[in-house]
This record gives sequence, C-alpha cells and structure tokens, in this order.
Amino acid sequence: MVIDLGSVYNFPYEFDKVFNEVFNPRQYKRGKSSYPPINIGEDEKNVYVHAEMPGLAIEDMDIEITAKDLVIKGERKLPEGRYFRQERISGVFQRIISINTLVDVDNVSASMKDGVLRIIMPKAESSVPKKIAVEIE
Repeated sequence: MVIDLGSVYNFPYEFDKVFNEVFNPRQYKRGKSSYPPINIGEDEKNVYVHAEMPGLAIEDMDIEITAKDLVIKGERKLPEGRYFRQERISGVFQRIISINTLVDVDNVSASMKDGVLRIIMPKAESSVPKKIAVEIE
C-alpha cells in the first residue's frame, strides 16, 4: 500500500499561497508572470515592440528608452465595484526589455490602437547591415 504524503508536506506552501491571495489580491507579483505580454520583431530598419494593454489609459503609462533597455511602466487601476472573481491584473507594473541592437533613441515612436501599444525603434546607422562590394584585382 502506497500513501501519498505530498499534500501534507505541501500544506505550509499552499496555506501561504491562499493567505497571500486573500489579503493581497490586487498586487502584481513580479516573477510569476510578465505584464504586459509583448511581441518583439525586427526588419532591416526597425525594431518593433507590441504590448497588450487593453483598458489602460495613456496617462497611466510611462515609456522610457536608454541605449540598452526599453522600460514600460504604469498602473492599471482597479475599477470600482464588487467582484465575484477578478483575473485581470491591477496595480503598478514595470517591464524592462533588453535591446540587443543599437537604436536611434531620438526617433523612437509609440502609438496605441485597440489596446495594443506599438513601439517603433529605428535602428542606428551603425547597426544596419551594409553590403560591401568585392573588387577584382
């Protein structure tokens, strides 16, 4: 006969998890998931970042760029009312995205449409591939 004691040993962890959810349900927990979810792409001239942020007002977000990182931060405010279930994240968030190519930080643009934040980062001239002609001697 095999007796599974896993649930007994996991009880302190499960109790802490329930306690944290009950007494701190609105706080975004860093490390468990990444918000906002993003897609990053590129072509020869630009790096593109698309971040899903439905329902977030533009004045509640801040975007910063450095030579190495793109930082998206803000606050998703909790709508008033009583809830039976709340799955949408609310509270303060920050997402730091490492940029692996040189970009022209002075010409980065951002727009929001249908709950998707679109950031276009033009590549710096030094990071755009250039063809080199081979001469015959």
